[in-house]
Amino acid sequence: MNKLKTACLFLFFLCFVQVNFAQSMEQGKKFLYYERYQSARDLFKQIVDKEPLNEVAIYYLGQAYIGLEDYAGAKKLYLEKLATSPNSPLVLAGVGHVELIEGKSADARNHFETAISLSEGKRIDVLNAVGYANGNPDSKNGDANYAIQKLKQATQIKKFNDPEVLANLGDAYRKFADGGNAVVSYNEALRLDPNYARAIYRTGRVYQTQGVAQEPLYLKYYNDAIAKDPAYAPVYATLYNYYYNIDVNKSAEYLNKWLANSDDDPKACFYKASMKYAQGFFLESIQAADACIAAEGSSPYPNLYGLKAYANDKLENASLKAKDTAAAIKYRENAKALFEEYFKNQISDKIGGGDYAAYSAILLKLPGNEDKAAMYVLKAVDMDSIEANKVSYLKGMAQAFDNQKRYKEAAEWYKKVLDLKRNYTNVDIHNTAYNYYRAGNYDSAAYYYQLYETKYPTDVFGFYMEGKSLQAKDSTGVLGLAVTAYTKVVELGEAAPDKSKVKNQLSGAYRFFIEYYYNQKKDKASALTYLDKALMLEPEDAQLLANKEFISNNDPNAPPKPPKAPKPPRTPRK
Repeated sequence: MNKLKTACLFLFFLCFVQVNFAQSMEQGKKFLYYERYQSARDLFKQIVDKEPLNEVAIYYLGQAYIGLEDYAGAKKLYLEKLATSPNSPLVLAGVGHVELIEGKSADARNHFETAISLSEGKRIDVLNAVGYANGNPDSKNGDANYAIQKLKQATQIKKFNDPEVLANLGDAYRKFADGGNAVVSYNEALRLDPNYARAIYRTGRVYQTQGVAQEPLYLKYYNDAIAKDPAYAPVYATLYNYYYNIDVNKSAEYLNKWLANSDDDPKACFYKASMKYAQGFFLESIQAADACIAAEGSSPYPNLYGLKAYANDKLENASLKAKDTAAAIKYRENAKALFEEYFKNQISDKIGGGDYAAYSAILLKLPGNEDKAAMYVLKAVDMDSIEANKVSYLKGMAQAFDNQKRYKEAAEWYKKVLDLKRNYTNVDIHNTAYNYYRAGNYDSAAYYYQLYETKYPTDVFGFYMEGKSLQAKDSTGVLGLAVTAYTKVVELGEAAPDKSKVKNQLSGAYRFFIEYYYNQKKDKASALTYLDKALMLEPEDAQLLANKEFISNNDPNAPPKPPKAPKPPRTPRK
């Protein structure tokens, strides 16, 4: 009987330990879901210390390190555990994840494939780990298509029932720029778990990448995610960043909610300093950032240098407005040095396209840095996934050259906007064409104004500017290059119900034809016809009145009068 009691007690204890262990694992995964990486790290570290060969706990501990941006810690953990468990699929997947972050794509792929092979492609957690590492839309590294394949494979395994996998699949589709399938995947995740706030939030992220026109939709999803789970901190982080430049009070409100639902974060000092910047207190934000750097010792948060760079850039602009050149130069030099310090300390995956674009704008103010600035702008464009941001970077470069009266370079950068935008506007075309015109490249100007005409065939402006471009090329009119374009200007302008809106273009075309018919075609009647039309628009124009008198009293076919013979020199009388 005593032996039976002992056996029962042992079984009870074993069950208790297993249940407690399972609960700890689930709690740790929950911490990761809420992006409370410090709590996840501490909990999984306890489990790994007790069970050093537990590959699931090891994998999640490494993920907590990655969430904390402690990539060296994750790498050390995974490699140490791989040495003792070389056939652990999850540890191999973890090693591959770190290698992706390091940009070692080929090595990462080898480890991912080995992990899948060792698990015979039948473990959902292994396929999910591989898919998550590759499909993270917030990381430029990884193969989204590969992630989609592996995550879809996971969903086909018998008894699949994991919303996390479907949410990761949605993320992979988003990274692959397939918003439709991303939303479908998030909805599938919600079908499995209607309370899965991450899927609602991530759906909002899909619509946010489509631009401000979708604002009502993505804000609805963010608010729905909060209503579903007010403790889900990532949505507050997104709203803090979203309102940062447009409503500082709302941004501060969401920052407080974000911090309240997160672990104690050493970055909190940075976030509070950044609010000073958002409020327009640029000098105070620099002072606050300096205090954070001093408090954090040898490894301060790299974004603090970026914050100081942006604040100095703002102070430079303020100094220029105040006509304080010396202060402006000082702040400009500070901003340049601080951006370089930021780039040196920040991992490349965390540097945004806007950072490179801002740095390039500073470089353009320093003669001789144009090529370097162009390199950084193109880098920014390549990194960013949002068309509006890409366009902003390119336009910034174009406008900088425009301000320097370097019209050829401005035209080439405006042309990049045309090449990029799916739905370019008349202004986009004009910016390109007009800068080619100002640069004296009349063929290119005419070409882009013809593009303008194709897209806006009833807009007189495109034909008028094509005419001006060709008139500038054929300055005497002997080739008649501008005739077709100006003829269309007259046709559209005379048909316009409100002539006041096309007066300048119509007048310009009439003036061209006055000169063209009189000087080139020797057609006095046609020249006078266009002169009368021009005078109907501008009856008191002195030049037109003088031209009418001249043309009326002269024959364009008359031979030119010979120049008067010079008078012989007079011999002075003696």
